[in-house]
Amino acid sequence: MGHGVLGDIRVADFSRVLAGPYATMLLADFGADVIKIESPLGDDTRHWVPPVDPGGRATYFGAVNRNKRSVVLDLADAAGLAEARRLATSADVVIENFRPGVMARFGLDHETVRAANPGVVYCSITGFGTGEGAALAGYDLLVQAVGGLMSITGPPDGEASKAGVALVDVLTGQNAVAGILLALRERDRTGEGQLVEVNLLQSLLSALTNQASSTLATGTPPRRMGNQHPSIAPYAVFRAADRELVIAVGNDKQFRALADVLRAPGLATDARFGGNAARVAHRDELRAAIEQALAAASAAHWVDALTRAGVPAGMVNDVAEAIGFAESLGLEPVAEIAEGAAAATGLEVAASAAPRPAGVHRSIANPIGLSAFAPDYRTAPPHLGEHDGADWLPRA
Repeated sequence: MGHGVLGDIRVADFSRVLAGPYATMLLADFGADVIKIESPLGDDTRHWVPPVDPGGRATYFGAVNRNKRSVVLDLADAAGLAEARRLATSADVVIENFRPGVMARFGLDHETVRAANPGVVYCSITGFGTGEGAALAGYDLLVQAVGGLMSITGPPDGEASKAGVALVDVLTGQNAVAGILLALRERDRTGEGQLVEVNLLQSLLSALTNQASSTLATGTPPRRMGNQHPSIAPYAVFRAADRELVIAVGNDKQFRALADVLRAPGLATDARFGGNAARVAHRDELRAAIEQALAAASAAHWVDALTRAGVPAGMVNDVAEAIGFAESLGLEPVAEIAEGAAAATGLEVAASAAPRPAGVHRSIANPIGLSAFAPDYRTAPPHLGEHDGADWLPRA
């Protein structure tokens, strides 16, 4: 251990479900020593089955918990609480996503931990902050609703729709990583830790970017447009002879190339489509003309032809196809870890730990690339309490 850009960072992870565990996994991939502190029942996502992976774990849990060690501590038990406090007061980073006030009841809040550990970077993740929204449950679906995302997602005449993944949790986890790294950078300069606070609602509002800025500038909130773009056309999903594809035209040059590929030069000279603003105003007519031309061949044919002509286009892939597409581009999107690899990587395993089944754990690779330090996929997601009794590993 100790390798990687974060090889000297120790993380006491009290978080559960998605936002916090996603953040700590990203840190662990770059060498941070993460001890996942779980209740006797374990992280909620351990029980979110089916599906399960070949090792018998819930795939939801497995998605965000590689490279960690699991220690079961009952905070209602004096010995368990004492060990939790020891880990928190000896860590570089503490991260938690309980409702405001819960950690304080156990003497594990920021002020108490900082009194014993002045250099600690303490990250608190909430749904709606620590003020008037402190009592609100921070579930991703709820935040997508009250945070405005569902109002702009879905068909224009249909019901509001959520994203197909818990996107707000993931965004919040990424913001947590950024905040933690900023605080560690400041600690390098001053020696002092600090409190990092992120919440789901503000993470979503920040991610609304142009939709939020248009609302602030005009006073008019955007509406659901299905797969259309409010400011660009053609920029949507279209149907070819066999299946759907996306065409994403961002300028007039690309639109002229699109017209050439479709063998419809009249599109480029039609006054209704003579500039982006005109195309946006006449998007329905433009869509009909494009789909009439696309019906002559397969989606794969058009994607190939459009790409060669410099027009952004792609298939509407399912998840398996998306992973395969990334592999075809040489992006190495999948991390593979041999089950039972803990001993080979120097991780301490309690003598009573249950043996791992043989096999390979597969998960999506860390999306961050550094020229000097590659992510390191050392161990599969831990079984509950697999590392009970474990202490911090030696620093780099």
